[in-house]
Amino acid sequence: MKKPFERVVEEHADTVLRVCRAVVGVHDADDAWSETFLAAMRAYPGLPDDANVEAWLVTIAHRKAIDLTRAGQRHAVPVADLPERPSTVGLPGGTDHDLWRAVRALPRKQRQAVAYHHFAGLPYREVAEIVGGTPEAARRAASDGIKALRTTLAERDRGASGKADADAGTCADTGPRARPEPRGNAKPKGATP
Repeated sequence: MKKPFERVVEEHADTVLRVCRAVVGVHDADDAWSETFLAAMRAYPGLPDDANVEAWLVTIAHRKAIDLTRAGQRHAVPVADLPERPSTVGLPGGTDHDLWRAVRALPRKQRQAVAYHHFAGLPYREVAEIVGGTPEAARRAASDGIKALRTTLAERDRGASGKADADAGTCADTGPRARPEPRGNAKPKGATP
């Protein structure tokens, strides 16, 4: 017997939102999320009882994200003033704008593989079915994406650390360096037995 659809939404809402944010960006994620659950609500009665609901929802989110991306590319909307930033209160992962910008900057296949595997928790076989290709290619794209995210965020953190040192009137690369402790039976140079 299937769960009521409201329960499905409660259980998978955060995962679908994270996937939408990774694929279309923070500003369009709410629209993709809404479209995903509207489409899912219509199709849910016909879903087999033994179906993987999370993978099914991520597949719908993937398609809705592609539709939204294509629609946005067809026409730009000029505005006189920039709109206010949308609130991220109560949204999972909504406060780390640098992370979401870094995810959005990934190449499409890497962004999708990271979103579907790491954010939604799908196995690489299912990621490959959604985005096309082999499970090995999905694994590689996710790995490359995570590596790029780590590099980008580490550079951000190093930049922030260097700024803090400069603000304090010191330089991170100066000052006494601690000598590493010898390992095992090794003795420091110049030590007497």
